[in-house]
Amino acid sequence: MKDMNEENKMENENVQPEMENQQENEEQTAKQTEEQNDANEAEAEKELTPEEQLQQKLDEQTLLLAAMQDKYLRSVADFDNFRKRTIQEKAELIKNGGAKVITEILPVLDDFERALKTMENAEDVKSVKEGVDLIFQKFIKTLQQQGVKAIETEGQDFNTDFHEAIALVPAPNDELKGKVLDCVQTGYILNDKVIRHAKVAVAQ
Repeated sequence: MKDMNEENKMENENVQPEMENQQENEEQTAKQTEEQNDANEAEAEKELTPEEQLQQKLDEQTLLLAAMQDKYLRSVADFDNFRKRTIQEKAELIKNGGAKVITEILPVLDDFERALKTMENAEDVKSVKEGVDLIFQKFIKTLQQQGVKAIETEGQDFNTDFHEAIALVPAPNDELKGKVLDCVQTGYILNDKVIRHAKVAVAQ
């Protein structure tokens, strides 16, 4: 029994140095491989002439420039598509922008058609007048809902921003000088912008 233990002990003592030697060999081999790779890279760099090194850098910059040009062309194409789409939307808005206003006015047109048919056999002029006046008020209300309002003229100071003088008449008194005496054609404002000046007679 004692002899067997001694034999096992001797075998273990022999195996351990072998494993250590194997590990050292592997480490040495890896180190040599790494040094060889570094040497190869350094040798490759040494082998490039100045002209070749310059050409290498030129090739790198050429690739970079090509990538930048591609990016630029894509940006230009995107902007051009955006511009075309905006122009198309603007054209459609101009073409169909009045559709909403016309839709609001059509009921007033319907009222006028009914009023005309009623007038064909109407004998009560007063009733007809009242009916037309109601349609007119409805039309004015529709315009106001669209932002349209009449320019005030009666008793107002003459203002070239809103009025167009088509006649100058003697003032009845000094207080009326420079004021509007009569409105020949009503002017209108759309959303605070004058779309038609009021044609007026001004006292002087």
